[in-house]
Formats: sequence, structure tokens, C-alpha cells
Amino acid sequence: MGWIDVHTHLNFLKGVGVDEALTAARAAGVTQMITIGTEPKDHQVVLDIARKHFPEVGCTLGVHPHEARLYSEEVESFIDRHVGEREVVAVGEIGLDYYYDTSPREIQREAFRRQLALAAKYRLPVEVHTRDAEADTASILGDFRGQVSGILHCFTGTLDLARTALDLGLDISFSGVVTFKNADDLRAVARFVPLERLHVETDAPFLAPIPMRGKSNVPAYVIHTARFVAELKGVSPEVLCEALSANARRTFPKLIAPA
Repeated sequence: MGWIDVHTHLNFLKGVGVDEALTAARAAGVTQMITIGTEPKDHQVVLDIARKHFPEVGCTLGVHPHEARLYSEEVESFIDRHVGEREVVAVGEIGLDYYYDTSPREIQREAFRRQLALAAKYRLPVEVHTRDAEADTASILGDFRGQVSGILHCFTGTLDLARTALDLGLDISFSGVVTFKNADDLRAVARFVPLERLHVETDAPFLAPIPMRGKSNVPAYVIHTARFVAELKGVSPEVLCEALSANARRTFPKLIAPA
């Protein structure tokens, strides 16, 4: 039994290589992780990382809402050709981001829908990013009710969005943000989410949890978020670890346990 970081960016780590990061993760008790595709130029990179390190590392393929303007038939064809590989455990990171609006909103919505359709076609889970776009995120996910599962990653939304996501069959994943001093509302959501529908992640190299705040995040730091969430939920770290492992294997069936 070990911790699983369900959302990290191994190709973005700062000042540390993949092999070094994996060694540190193992030493911390993190046995598996999912490294995330965000745009066309990193798809082959995350594939290669996962191919080398599977099953310790799985990957996703998808286009982040920031890069939705880059989504094309060619990009979709690449994802379509590779999602069947054993290392590709989900479609992601996909979704909507109206905070930065680096891609036009209509283009974001179209890319989101097309990638959800791709996930539904192959019965793969999704990793969803949503920021300042709760109504549209809920509406579009609602159109795929019963067709897709997965997680809302790095959840920072409202209790209403959490309820909606759970009702639609998606789980909730918390990053180091839940440990931040000003995150009282988010901690209330973490207390609300049932233990069997909950995940933790780093989103490394971003959002390092307290007590590592200010440092570049790495997968090994997921243990700090996990221990914090265990305290919020009123369970031991061991109980939480067992639950999170079961949740990850249910949500990402292709993420097989290491031998």
C-alpha cells in the first residue's frame, strides 16, 4: 500500500529530473503517479515518460483549456491513436478556465466537448480543470452523464459544484491548496466529500502544500496534503491511504499496481 499522486507534471519539474523525482517519491511512500498531458507539444513527452516507468507512472493525453485554441483534427487524431496504449490511463487535462481566458471561451467549450466525446468513445476517465467556469463545466459534464467518469482535479470550487460533480459520477481531487491558510471554504468541501470519492494530488511543480509552501512542488510532497486531509476527515493516514488507493484504482482502471 502506498500513496498515489493522481495529477502531476513530471515534464515541468524544476531543478530535478524525472528519475530523481521518482526516487524521492518512493522514499516518501508514493508508489504511483499520473503525469499529465496539457498541449500537443508535450503529448509525446509524457507518453515517453510513462512508457519508460509504467506502472509506476501512467499518463494522460489532452489539451488544457489554456491551450484550447491549439486543438485540431490533427491533435485529436494523435490522441485517438494513442489512448489505447497501456500507459494512457485517462483523457486530460481538459476543461474550462474563464479566469485567464487564454483561449476564447467558445473554443474552450468545443475542445472540452470533443475530448469528453473521445473519452466516452474509449470508456476512459477524464481529468477535468475548471476555474471560474462552474456553470458551463456542470452543464457540459451533464450532457455526458453516464458516459464519462474521472476527477475534477485540483478542486477549488464551491460546495455546489462538488455536489454536482459527485451526482454526475465524478470524483474530487484536492491539491496542496487545501492546506493554505485562506482555504477554509475548500476545507469544508473536503470534509463533505465522501471518503470513497476523494483523491489527492500535487499538480507539481505548482501549489506546494504547507509546510513546503514556496518550494517547487514534487510528487513526494503529496504526503503532506494526504496527512492534512486525513486529519480533516478524522481518519488515520493508514485508513486514508487504503481508501485513496482503492479510489484511484477504481477511477483509473489502467493504473495497475506495481509488481
